[in-house]
Amino acid sequence: MAGNTFGRIFTVTSFGESHGPGIGCVVDGCPPGLALSVEDIQKNLDRRKPGTSRHVTQRQESDTVEILSGVFEGKTTGTPIALLIRNEDQRSRDYENLIDTFRPGHADYTYWQKYGIRDHRGGGRASARETAVRVAAAAIAQKWLSEKYGVVIRGYLSQLGPHELPFKNWEAVGQNPFFSADSDIVPKLESFMDELRKAGDSVGAKITTVAEHVPVGWGAPVYAKLDGDIAGAMMSINAVKAVEIGSGFASVTQRGSEHGDELTPEGFISNNAGGILGGISTGQDIVVTIGIKPTSSIRISRKSIDKQGKPVMIETNGRHDPCVGIRATPIAEAMMALVLMDHALLHRAQNADVTTKTPKILGSIKRTSSREKVKPASKINLNPDEA
Repeated sequence: MAGNTFGRIFTVTSFGESHGPGIGCVVDGCPPGLALSVEDIQKNLDRRKPGTSRHVTQRQESDTVEILSGVFEGKTTGTPIALLIRNEDQRSRDYENLIDTFRPGHADYTYWQKYGIRDHRGGGRASARETAVRVAAAAIAQKWLSEKYGVVIRGYLSQLGPHELPFKNWEAVGQNPFFSADSDIVPKLESFMDELRKAGDSVGAKITTVAEHVPVGWGAPVYAKLDGDIAGAMMSINAVKAVEIGSGFASVTQRGSEHGDELTPEGFISNNAGGILGGISTGQDIVVTIGIKPTSSIRISRKSIDKQGKPVMIETNGRHDPCVGIRATPIAEAMMALVLMDHALLHRAQNADVTTKTPKILGSIKRTSSREKVKPASKINLNPDEA
């Protein structure tokens, strides 16, 4: 199986299956000298791990990470960093009825047709369990980006099924199991998920991710567009079916006089572009919203076929998230970080010495929804490498 390595300079190669002995990755291209400990990585994994509330899968995994290489005396050496997370709570018997059948909405059928062999236990390589190693790898990227450029990457749940969730403040995000930026709406979400779980059904979600303090100039105008790479990274997350950058689909109904982000001596007036123009970062906040489909593993009986092509009825039992989007915020943050880390190193390799006399304008998004216009940005005259 090809296609398990992400990135060009900062690369992540992942391995493992949902019900195998463990999952892990090899991170290559990390600059040497970064202080790195297990605790730096574990805190991000703890935000994503299963079993954290009654609204997600009750699979009990500690997701304890081990650093096997690439760190000496508490600092990265510039050599490959190997990370391992051992699986602790597999219940493979829950999937015995899927050996000869294919779950609707899952990768079972496509994997079987492509490879002629399939690990049916929890989806094997197609399981969202694999995303844990992305979060682990991205913790390294997030720390380097923060220390080098002051980049801050945060996300929140902006819609759960039919419920749009207003943005109130970042502090609320870490205080509830939904990653909601509005604590007042949490009881309503809890009731909604309890009803959904009793019905044996599932629902989709939207997650908005914001990267602040990204320097102007990262990306490239043709095949290495920053927004193109971000969109591809987000689409690589299990169950993601849509990606919006900035105004996204709302830009279809906007006029050019409304959509184009005007510049003033004080900065950009709006951020419909989501912090990227021509594939290159503008210095404003990068804003990305992803749409996640309803979980395909549900208890409701549905039509399918078996390996012989005969019709069958199938229902999926076991431990599953009624909405995979509830735990996906750290994953979206991780993919944003991996792309930005890669582009930071690409920019440094070719363009680190480029200077202009035009002041660099770094914007910040202050808004209550993913589509509300931003306030004017402030003007900052720092070179990004001096920030």
